[in-house]
Amino acid sequence: MSDIQRAGTTPRYSDYSVHNGVVYCVEVPPLAGGDIATQTAALLASLEALLIRAGSGKDRLLMATLYLVDINDYDAVNALWDAWVPPGTAPARACVEVGRLADAGWKVEIAVQAATA
Repeated sequence: MSDIQRAGTTPRYSDYSVHNGVVYCVEVPPLAGGDIATQTAALLASLEALLIRAGSGKDRLLMATLYLVDINDYDAVNALWDAWVPPGTAPARACVEVGRLADAGWKVEIAVQAATA
C-alpha cells in the first residue's frame, strides 16, 4: 500500500498529492481568458480550496513557484499574492517567465508545496 495520497487523478496529473505531511499542488486559472488580475484571483481562490481539501491551507505554504507568461505582470500578480498570503506566513518563492502557457490562454500558473495541518 502506498503512503502517497492523490486526488483528482487523471492519466496526466493529479489535483494534488500528499506525502510525508506535505501537499504538492499546481493550479492554473479555472478559465482561460481575462486579464492577469482576473486569472490570478480565480487561480488563488481555486488553489485555496484545493489546499483545504488536502488538509492544509494558505497559511501552511512552504514553497511557491509562480509562472508568468509576461514578467511585466509581476507587480499585478504580487499585489494579489501579497493580499492572499496571511501576514507572517510567506513561503519560499520563485517567479519565472514562461511563454507556452499562452498557448492554453493562461497568463499565470502556480505550483506550491504546503504542510498538512
